[in-house]
Amino acid sequence: LLPRIMSMVCLSDFEAYAKKYLPKIAWDYFAAGADDCTTRDENILAYKRIRFRPRMLRDVSVMDIRTKILGSEISFPVGIAPTGFHQLAWPDGEKSTARGTLLTYSTCSLEEISAAAPGGLRWFQLYIHRNRAASQQLVRRAEALGFQALVLTADLPYTGKRRDDVRNGFRLPPHMKVKNLEGYGLPPNSLDPSVTWNDIYWLRSLTRLPIIIKGILTREDAELAVKHGVQGIIVSNHGGRQLDEGPATIDALVEVVEAVRGRVEVYVDGGIRKGSDVLKALALGAKCVFIGRPALWGLAYKGEEGLQDVLRILQDEFRLSMALAGEYFKRLAQRSPKAAFNLNCRRMSQNHKKSCT
Repeated sequence: LLPRIMSMVCLSDFEAYAKKYLPKIAWDYFAAGADDCTTRDENILAYKRIRFRPRMLRDVSVMDIRTKILGSEISFPVGIAPTGFHQLAWPDGEKSTARGTLLTYSTCSLEEISAAAPGGLRWFQLYIHRNRAASQQLVRRAEALGFQALVLTADLPYTGKRRDDVRNGFRLPPHMKVKNLEGYGLPPNSLDPSVTWNDIYWLRSLTRLPIIIKGILTREDAELAVKHGVQGIIVSNHGGRQLDEGPATIDALVEVVEAVRGRVEVYVDGGIRKGSDVLKALALGAKCVFIGRPALWGLAYKGEEGLQDVLRILQDEFRLSMALAGEYFKRLAQRSPKAAFNLNCRRMSQNHKKSCT
């Protein structure tokens, strides 16, 4: 067991712990960005350029921060983003994050996740493989096991170049397996780079589950997503692990929200490190945010308990930020997708700052 003597006050404390105590190859895998890591770092820096214009005397004595995503209530607008190979951070792996999103490249099976959290809100994140029968069976397994939505990842026709993984010759330890793909005979690099928008219709023919598309960064693709009938969009650049020097997700969020015009729910991931970041994302139109690396840092610290600590800190910071910004809602879940907290955010193009009020 790793020592746990640090006082955990903010998410950066969990990051420091994970960096210190995880094996270097595991830390490098989780931390990796593509090429120069410009986009990975910009995801965080972009939040720091957003400024609040707080309002006073607004009666923030009582706040209800619950919300709904696709009709299901959650305690506050933060979920767990799909990230790979959780057993590199903690022995129970994805079982400890079973109340969040599960991905194809999991070191625990769909069945193990369902058993670990039978009442949890679980979405299944899907990559489409060249062997379409394997993808089809995964979709049907997920639906049969009670997963409530499919998350189609659109930004990974090929894996981005992550230099530390190349240097380290990264591969899973022999005792870890990608359990959801066992038995399908899939070769390495079996993802299908020929996937197009029409494949959403193919997915729709397989399942009645809502389809959420992950990896959208532009107005044009947001409009295509709506046109092809998805129920949600996750504004994401894969944590800066795919195409380097693309937009930070919080910057892309504004463009996507404007294009969607409330027709589907819009979420965002990447760069969220404080409760005030959550508030900024919601102020700019996101219905909910997802955290990736911070969830892994929590796992590395103390498994499911560490992850719950991360979520508790974010929840406390979010509630405090709402109060100090002067925002009160009888029910966050009743907010219109286009209302964005009644916070009008304007871009200040000369210095790339945004101001929210």
